[in-house]
Amino acid sequence: MAGILVYSENSKNAHELLTAATIIGSALGLEVRALSINNDTQAEDLAERCGEVYRIKEDSLKLSDTSAMASILDQVVRKLNISVVLLSSNRRGKELAGRVAQILDSGCLTDVYGIEVRDDGNIDCFRNGLGGLTVVSQVIDTEKKVIAIVPKIFEAMGNKITGVIRDVEVDVRSSGVNVVRTKTKVRDAVDIETSDIIVAVGQGLANKDDLPQVEKLAQLLEGEVACTKPVATDRQWLSEERIIGLSGKKCKPNLAILLGISGQVQFTVGIRDAKTIIAVNTDENANVKHISDYMLVADIKDIIPELIEKIS
Repeated sequence: MAGILVYSENSKNAHELLTAATIIGSALGLEVRALSINNDTQAEDLAERCGEVYRIKEDSLKLSDTSAMASILDQVVRKLNISVVLLSSNRRGKELAGRVAQILDSGCLTDVYGIEVRDDGNIDCFRNGLGGLTVVSQVIDTEKKVIAIVPKIFEAMGNKITGVIRDVEVDVRSSGVNVVRTKTKVRDAVDIETSDIIVAVGQGLANKDDLPQVEKLAQLLEGEVACTKPVATDRQWLSEERIIGLSGKKCKPNLAILLGISGQVQFTVGIRDAKTIIAVNTDENANVKHISDYMLVADIKDIIPELIEKIS
């Protein structure tokens, strides 16, 4: 029987992909299978959530070598008669998806944040289009399909069953790239995607010296500080892990306070699903008003101290 293959080196992402795979598999009668590479702990973990886990043990294979990884996935897909490959739509996952699709001569969609199986068996994949101005529904019409799904879109598959782990042999083919070493990127420990309260700042925050007050406000609210892309990449006031939008994270907090943010679509697609949005901006016609539940036309430099005083 044809199947769906789930792979992510990140176990949490793999759990979410299993949920998406189950939705597709149940509708199309496809068996869900998971793949783990050089990670026995992950293989055992996945076996508690998936009936069949295929394990590869190849010390010479580097996960950072996406060309070699694509070759491995190609072999597994053909051996297991896989028709749908689900990967994570993160930086490495998107590159891997494109490479796998090219080898399989299949269609590929990345940055997918929703799926729905049609009555005719096609899989609707929902993505942001035109820079986030609209939502598009697209299908892959090739026999094999590669889909990269945005992390944290689906609930993680829980511990449901006791599956089996099967070792699978593959031929590790040199990609022509010599990986000398890999180095883990130093990251901010914050996870804004899981925060219930977010205080986000934009370029309306004119002075970096005002940032500690923003952080104090977020601390009083037991929330996290986030930002627009220029604040992190151009000004480098905050880490890239705190960016909201197309270039960063998609967040669904109960409360989002947007300080000095104009509301360009590249940002709003990452926060528009918040339960309550409060914006503070000097421009009463700023685009941010269209997604806000409440808007205060004022200078954030005056408002932040008042908010801190009221909350304290």
